[in-house]
Amino acid sequence: MTDYEKINDLIKNIRTVIFTFSNTEGHLHAAPMTTQNREFNGQVWFIGSKKSELCQSIQTDSQVNLAYVTSSNHYVSIHGTANLVDDQSILDELWSPAYEAFFENGKQDPDVQLIQVNAHGAQYWESAGTIATLYKLTKAAISGEKQELGTSDTVRL
Repeated sequence: MTDYEKINDLIKNIRTVIFTFSNTEGHLHAAPMTTQNREFNGQVWFIGSKKSELCQSIQTDSQVNLAYVTSSNHYVSIHGTANLVDDQSILDELWSPAYEAFFENGKQDPDVQLIQVNAHGAQYWESAGTIATLYKLTKAAISGEKQELGTSDTVRL
């Protein structure tokens, strides 16, 4: 399994991520965002507002981080660079009617902005779950033996 396939396998069912960026004052800021593409290929797409702090900040500092958490105790952190993209064909492909609640003129609204994150690397952690982890921690406390609580890795993309 390639690194891209591993990351895709971990995040493919997660739509909401915590998108961290440096705001216009240089402070880290995090916001929930909905991913648009279904398959991870080194890029992650979002739809935002040109007027948003996120889009304004990307123009001066494009370094970002995406944090994913699954209900099965898997955690993924992807770091990369964000770009503001104007491409009607991509917008047509990614657009969802749900966005019409945010953009009065739908996908033709002049405030609609595509955000593309190009991943440079990722870290992931997988654990066996809360009960299994508690069991292993208890076993380690009683026996004094080190227990493997899960796996983790860092990959370059």
